[in-house]
Amino acid sequence: MVPEPLSVRAVTAQVDPAAFFLSLEAISPDVFWLDAGAGAREGWSFIGTGAVDHLPVDMRIEGSDASEIPFSGGWVGWCDYETGARNAGAPAAEAVGSAWLRATRIAAFDHSTGETWAIAATADLDDWAESLRMPLRPASVPPVPTAPAVSARHTPAEYATLIEECRQLIRAGIAYQLCLTTRFTVPGAHDAVAAYLRLRDATPAHHGGFIRIGGRALLSASPEQFLHVEEGVIRTKPIKGTRPRGADAESDAALAAELQADPKERAENVMIVDLMRNDLSRVCDPGTIRVDGLWEVESYPAVHQLVSTVSGRASEGTTVGMLLEATFPAGSMTGAPKLSAMTRLHALEGGPRGVYAGCFGYVGHDGGIDLAMVIRSIVIDAGQAVVGAGGGITWRSVAASEVAEVATKARAPLAALGAGMPAHWGSDILN
Repeated sequence: MVPEPLSVRAVTAQVDPAAFFLSLEAISPDVFWLDAGAGAREGWSFIGTGAVDHLPVDMRIEGSDASEIPFSGGWVGWCDYETGARNAGAPAAEAVGSAWLRATRIAAFDHSTGETWAIAATADLDDWAESLRMPLRPASVPPVPTAPAVSARHTPAEYATLIEECRQLIRAGIAYQLCLTTRFTVPGAHDAVAAYLRLRDATPAHHGGFIRIGGRALLSASPEQFLHVEEGVIRTKPIKGTRPRGADAESDAALAAELQADPKERAENVMIVDLMRNDLSRVCDPGTIRVDGLWEVESYPAVHQLVSTVSGRASEGTTVGMLLEATFPAGSMTGAPKLSAMTRLHALEGGPRGVYAGCFGYVGHDGGIDLAMVIRSIVIDAGQAVVGAGGGITWRSVAASEVAEVATKARAPLAALGAGMPAHWGSDILN
């Protein structure tokens, strides 16, 4: 059932999102921060609380309209990988499950204008708006702790062997791309909020986020938008292709140019573009699927990424559930053909992905959607923190380069926990 619309009020005071989040999470066990990134000058951030709820999969999306505030009520949370894989017909490990909050209080920040809005039920709006006007202690980045030793699901040599197994599956025609992943685990108790402040400071991203539901926390500096729905248009922006940033401007530009021109990276990217075109065709009007951008380099503090954009107009009657059934798990995290890739990866990877390789963000009560991929992320619950990382394997993949790419992707999330790469993964020979 769609909840009653929340009321909206402009807040005249200047509000620091990070400082406000710290004041809110200290008193709210279930909390979210959909974060446009440290120092953002465009985009939106949303901070708030809510009640644990199920995502309304029967809600239609084609009627969603562009509005002044993109998210003014609805649901915030995540979908885990294993549940999606099982729903798609693939074998999967035991699922941690999806988790969603029905937002009851939202603070919306427009970074392009500096404006802030309080959003809550009418009876609660005065108190919520007033909390945004209260003086707040400025947020600072906490010092890095010393974390216990990190354990890896695979050694670099084991991961390289799995890469060769992927290549043999490709040679046999079973798949033409496989997104092979691994996991790093940091045992012990962790301060999730402090770790997120360090992560967003080191690697700000337009789809960062902190979501804590039922004691489990997702911390993400995701650069990949999985699904965006507005005015009935569905967009996805798969990332395939990664290079580290250079030590100086010249080497940095060379790495970006190398990424954009690399035949393997371009082939990997366009394979997933074709897969996403096919996925969207299941829920979009015929003839409306477009590739709006192909092989565009986006640069972040730690990496360059090769990004493409695919869009289509939602068919009449398309629901949230139908959209997820058609597209999730995302092709950029499975490979292609999708079902064959997920089936083989289940056997190869030797353990669950969990929330990693899933998606997170909001589903608005008006049918608007903004979901990001759970990559460059940390999941913290009782007794441990886990970081997933991986890459797309094609016939032209070189094992040493793929191993180095995994290390590049995992290094920043682990550093936010105070942990280094495990032995051998951090070798200069590989990286």
